[in-house]
Amino acid sequence: MNDKPPFRADHVGSLLRPPELAAARARAKAGQLSAAELKAVEDRAIREAVAKEESIGLQSVTDGEFRRDFWHLDFVKQLEGVTLKPVVGMTFQAEDVPPMASVTGKVGCARPIMTDHFAFLKSVAKKTPKLCIPAPATLHFRGGRNAISREAYPDLAEFWADAGAAWRAAIGHIAAAGCTYLQLDETNFATLCDPHIREEFKRRGRDPDALRIVRLAPGEPAPAGATVIEIR
Repeated sequence: MNDKPPFRADHVGSLLRPPELAAARARAKAGQLSAAELKAVEDRAIREAVAKEESIGLQSVTDGEFRRDFWHLDFVKQLEGVTLKPVVGMTFQAEDVPPMASVTGKVGCARPIMTDHFAFLKSVAKKTPKLCIPAPATLHFRGGRNAISREAYPDLAEFWADAGAAWRAAIGHIAAAGCTYLQLDETNFATLCDPHIREEFKRRGRDPDALRIVRLAPGEPAPAGATVIEIR
């Protein structure tokens, strides 16, 4: 059996929140539960999730992202220069519509993000602990150019350079915490297969076929219309 990633059977990271955890988070937001009490519920739910993952034979385990409200926003909101704002001009058929990450200043990562999440997971896992974080395109995909400050970034190439540097710094912190299996979750590109989402982009004057990321060697020119980012 292969004991190093990637594994034949795996999952991205998110799991359905147990009812107890969902209720605890709602109470915490209402001021009825302390941060310590919420963490105790999270810890218990994570232990149970890890035990379940390992019992069914998975060789890598995650914490279910049980400490997050949203799979992506809890990460990106901790970057410098990123603010969460209500979504304008887009419609969602969901009860819990997430805000949108907007770049309001220079993007950076000055401190570790989610290394404490990983540390707890590692302490309770017998199999390979895996952390999943959103990909850099999360900062651009939904809002496009209008979600990125033109004052901070008159040139998008500088924005992508800073985003790449921020992700490298974040990944460095996570690696230093002992993580050997990190996955970047890029769910956005899959949605480009949805005709409704494609039409939404066209309605807002964006070409869905141009929303792609390419990885280039140093000094290699980018193809027209492509978003470029490299993470080493």
